[in-house]
Amino acid sequence: MVNTLTKADLVDKIYERSERKRSEVKDHVEYLLELIKKSIKKDHSLLLSGFGKFETYQKKPRKGRNPQTSETIVLPGRKVVVFRLSKKLRAEINPQ
Repeated sequence: MVNTLTKADLVDKIYERSERKRSEVKDHVEYLLELIKKSIKKDHSLLLSGFGKFETYQKKPRKGRNPQTSETIVLPGRKVVVFRLSKKLRAEINPQ
């Protein structure tokens, strides 16, 4: 079973450690996520030192197949987001 940390969980954990109102903490988390989204939409890399890097790249159009009809189709190109762990975080996750 996979445990998921939600946005509400983040707000709660930050709220517990701060002296701010929960609504202020929620606004700050929302603002941070909005900054991340804007950066990604503009094709900017987003580097969070010690955590990782978000990058976007354009996938080329490619051939695909409709599994119901076996018809060959062309899938359009699309933008994808990739997250790469920092070396530091990777070492913490996979100690050797």
